[in-house]
Amino acid sequence: MSGGVDSSAAAALLLEQGYDVVGITLKLWPQDCVSRAEDKCCGPQAVMDARAVCDKLGIPYYLIDESAEFQSNVIRYFADEYKAGRTPNPCVMCNQTLKFGRLIERADQLGAQYIATGHFARVEKNPDTGRTLLLRGRDPRKDQSYFLFSLQQHQLARAVFPLGEKTKTDTRAFARGCRLKTADKQESMEICFVPDNDYGCFLEQSKLVQRHVGTL
Repeated sequence: MSGGVDSSAAAALLLEQGYDVVGITLKLWPQDCVSRAEDKCCGPQAVMDARAVCDKLGIPYYLIDESAEFQSNVIRYFADEYKAGRTPNPCVMCNQTLKFGRLIERADQLGAQYIATGHFARVEKNPDTGRTLLLRGRDPRKDQSYFLFSLQQHQLARAVFPLGEKTKTDTRAFARGCRLKTADKQESMEICFVPDNDYGCFLEQSKLVQRHVGTL
């Protein structure tokens, strides 16, 4: 749960459908990080909002520290790709290695069968092949299946996307009906770890940090 309306509504929808739901936020930044925007995914305000939603829904909530994995699998990849002259997609890497990687391991520890997120996407089982298919969300303006294209079969088979059949307008209306504090929260279109969308500054800082670490 990112502390936004989509993951909040997804949790409420699952409860309505009879699932036993546990809310989890992945803490992806070190506690003393000064470059992370305060209200981004896993920032202090986002964590408080996610916790408040879980309290409202009456479900358990866990904050799990995956900052080391995020640094090695997402931040370093982002910087290395730009250095190599390629355009990275850090959200794809985060979904592959953390949200549907490490989080599945955490789900196993909790005895959870599925992983649910607030992505606007759908999954469907092919009855002939037994393979799980990744499909676009019904709302063409909010479809997020392209962020999930790298997920493997064992990950897709555990995935649930409660918002796949809904529009963003429907999602906000449902959250308001549930009286969730995130119902009208503004959504962010920026990369969560790049403050003010300043890629140049972030990459320069990343280079300095890596150089410093290399001298230890």
